[in-house]
Amino acid sequence: MPSVAEVITKVLEESGVQRIYGIPGDSIDPLVDAVRRSKVSYIQVRHEEGAAFAASVEAKITGRPVACMGTSGPGSIHLLNGLYDAKMDHAPVIAFSGQVESDMLGHDYFQEVNLVKLFDDVAVFNQVLINPDNAEYTVRRAIREAVTKRGVAHINLPVDILRKSSEYKGKREEIVPKVEYSVDFSKVKELIERSEKPVLMIGGGARGLGEQISKFAERIGSPVIYALNGKGILPDLDPKVMGGIGLLGTKPSISCLLYTSQMCIRDRLGTSFPYVNFLNRDAKVIQVDINPSNIGKRIDVDISLPIPAEEFLKIEVKEKDEKFYEKLKGEKEDWLDRISKQESSTDTPMKPQRVAYIVSQKCKDDAVIVTDTGNVTMWTARHFRASGKQTFVFSSWLGSMGIGVPGAVGASLATNRERQVIAFVGDGGFTMTMMELITAKKYGLPIKVIIYNNSKLGMIKFEQEVMGYPEWGVDLFNPDFSKLAESMGFKGFKLEEPGEAESVIEEFLNAEGGAVLDAVVDPNERPMPPKLTFKQAGEYVLSIFREKLQGD
Repeated sequence: MPSVAEVITKVLEESGVQRIYGIPGDSIDPLVDAVRRSKVSYIQVRHEEGAAFAASVEAKITGRPVACMGTSGPGSIHLLNGLYDAKMDHAPVIAFSGQVESDMLGHDYFQEVNLVKLFDDVAVFNQVLINPDNAEYTVRRAIREAVTKRGVAHINLPVDILRKSSEYKGKREEIVPKVEYSVDFSKVKELIERSEKPVLMIGGGARGLGEQISKFAERIGSPVIYALNGKGILPDLDPKVMGGIGLLGTKPSISCLLYTSQMCIRDRLGTSFPYVNFLNRDAKVIQVDINPSNIGKRIDVDISLPIPAEEFLKIEVKEKDEKFYEKLKGEKEDWLDRISKQESSTDTPMKPQRVAYIVSQKCKDDAVIVTDTGNVTMWTARHFRASGKQTFVFSSWLGSMGIGVPGAVGASLATNRERQVIAFVGDGGFTMTMMELITAKKYGLPIKVIIYNNSKLGMIKFEQEVMGYPEWGVDLFNPDFSKLAESMGFKGFKLEEPGEAESVIEEFLNAEGGAVLDAVVDPNERPMPPKLTFKQAGEYVLSIFREKLQGD
């Protein structure tokens, strides 16, 4: 009879789990050995946080379940940050945690941690495997729960249980029925056709529907704005696309929502955008979301449609003669002109906006862009001109620094190394998880990592200033990142002169194999929101005054 560890790997194989990320350890070694003899690929990371981040990003890109593992105690504790990213971005990840022998549980044994209790908040399924005969059932259920509930499933594995024999009944034939929706869209059609200024707001749930969204928006004359997870679904230069919404957004997108008439129709396609102060509460709202619990979560909704976005886009409505998005053409052009001045600036120190823009012009049309958290998120969201064919990945809801490099590892493996993968990271986020460059080198992953090097925790500096505090505690001591990259087997590039940006970035992106670009940028370039309140402006000026007093 197979061991519990072997049963686990057999179920993973059958369920289409291609990879498991992690680090070996005594309590998980029986599973590691079973993986060695299975078809599941093992990716050895350098820190378990990187394992969970890589698994989360791979699952976000493919939609398929991905596994990660940690040994007892500290090894599995390290998984938590990446698993919370998966939880909050609804990525199906299976986490296996090692545990001390079952007869030692409750004895305060070495590295004994109550991991089931610890993982309770992060997991949609959370169990300790005690009976060897339950192994097949437990793993199958964990995968099913992770996929159907779109989250993290956790199984805690005492090491002695992993070594015991278990019954294996074999592969199950699963039939996934095609679900058909029957919806009366008459009120929806009436509301849209009466609207003079409809607006489509899209999010992550609309991924893969760019062509359908474009046709629908054209028919109703609607501008399209997007939450962060909607970046790249349509080309940014499409005349209907007004850009992102919120603190990372654009001025024309805010105009769409705040300054249009009360007959504005806001179709929230697959987004639970949280910053309600950017939304017009007087507008009529149609919300489309496959998850009924998301509908009305942020603001009151006039018509709720708990259906897939593609079903909504099949609605046949009369084409409008007057296109609302055309009336915003001038405002979008003014906005692009405004940010183009930042992107084309040759001032020294170099503007970070220039780096993001040039990369968007030089990279592949179907590149995968993984962006870390901080000011770097702003530069990608606002200044990277998406082609409409690229894939963008953020730590959208957890907003965790450090996702960039391990996320690029997961993205490269998710695409079988066939698509260009670019990670945008700040110097703060990079140094948190830069050890995963070694993972990328070990497995021959040709990732390209761009470091915005401003020697500061730039976003935190700005947050302090907007709250009226002088910047403090945000200065960073950085190594020479290009030389550090070379020591790990990557090609290192350094960019300091704005005039050299185009040639250096082109050489960097075309370099064979993995490469790191150390881009030295202006530490005082602030990620200004598209609209600053009077109170924020006052506190910001006060903070600058305090900084000058500190300097004197």
